[in-house]
Amino acid sequence: MVAPPQEVPELLKLDNQLCFSIYAASRAITRAYRPILEKYGLTYPQYLVLLILWETEDLTVNEIGRRLYLDSGTLTPLLKRMESTQFIERHRSANDERKVEIRLGPKGQELRRKAITIPETLIETNHLDAGEVMRTKVMVDQILTKLLECSDQDQLDPSGQ
Repeated sequence: MVAPPQEVPELLKLDNQLCFSIYAASRAITRAYRPILEKYGLTYPQYLVLLILWETEDLTVNEIGRRLYLDSGTLTPLLKRMESTQFIERHRSANDERKVEIRLGPKGQELRRKAITIPETLIETNHLDAGEVMRTKVMVDQILTKLLECSDQDQLDPSGQ
């Protein structure tokens, strides 16, 4: 015999969870980027790497990982694929052989000139309001900052004191 479902408190309902809304929106955004980026032979994570390299050309794997919140075990295979398609170049640091530095490859440099249309295309093809998108980004960034601050504090003092 199946017990009747118990009343679920509002705070425990999936539709009331900020984490789920952000997770679902992230997946939807990634899906919306897919057809735009496929024209350039890119995946969404590869696009994020290029965005970083278009800002600052020579970066280590660790610096890219820090910006993307990815560990080197996740990032290294991604970077190897990007190197094989000439979006990036990888080389050992002259100062420290343990460090791998990343710079734009020929295709990454070429795409920088064309990429300016990617954000506009995403907004237009998905009928988004650019102002609303930017306001939402600011709010999500504020939440991320607070969560990272709390997480940093927990790492400094695991007891939470």
